[in-house]
Amino acid sequence: MGAGRLSKRPTEPARAEPGVEAESRPAPAWAGDVGLGVQAWVGGSRPTPEPPRDSGAEGPEADHEAVARKILLAALTGQARSRRELADRLAKRGVPDDLAGRLLDRFTEVGLIDDVAFARLWVESRRRSRGLAPRALAQELRRKGVADEVARGALDQLESDELEETARGLVRKKLRSLERFDEATKTRRLVGMLARKGYSPGLAFALVKEQLALDDTAEDHP
Repeated sequence: MGAGRLSKRPTEPARAEPGVEAESRPAPAWAGDVGLGVQAWVGGSRPTPEPPRDSGAEGPEADHEAVARKILLAALTGQARSRRELADRLAKRGVPDDLAGRLLDRFTEVGLIDDVAFARLWVESRRRSRGLAPRALAQELRRKGVADEVARGALDQLESDELEETARGLVRKKLRSLERFDEATKTRRLVGMLARKGYSPGLAFALVKEQLALDDTAEDHP
């Protein structure tokens, strides 16, 4: 089947996916690694809910829906995504807007799509892995189509003390590679690094000045 269009195909009996333990009832057509994607959204291990099917869809429409569902579930496997990202994925694969909207709504109803959970997980993950500040995090969430009010709710969970400590850690790590430079160069590069990660100039200068002073003290008193 072409990646960019949907076409009619004969339906097949539901078969158990490889690696999935057999059950007394037939396995759903989309069984497999979907649980990884759900856990990425909700951060837990509760049983995977099955998106309700459109009981009125038959024939080619039902076949188109099955293909679109597989596109969504493949995109969610092992990675959380925003609703806008998934909508864009469906559009690129030629899924009609009305069908895409119905599927996205149903996936949202059962918790497979949750922009609030996605934003919270994204903020915490990017703060820990990249040391990003709220301004940079807000820009990333906006690019992913997360509404501003949802992004603000996720960013409100960040504590100012945590952010400052994260910034200090970034400065200490970067400073080790700047030993051969003078203080003015160190300051410029460290402040620029924090600015690119979304920290305000005032906070960046204060933390860099603080760390440079501590560094000088350590050199004077080995």
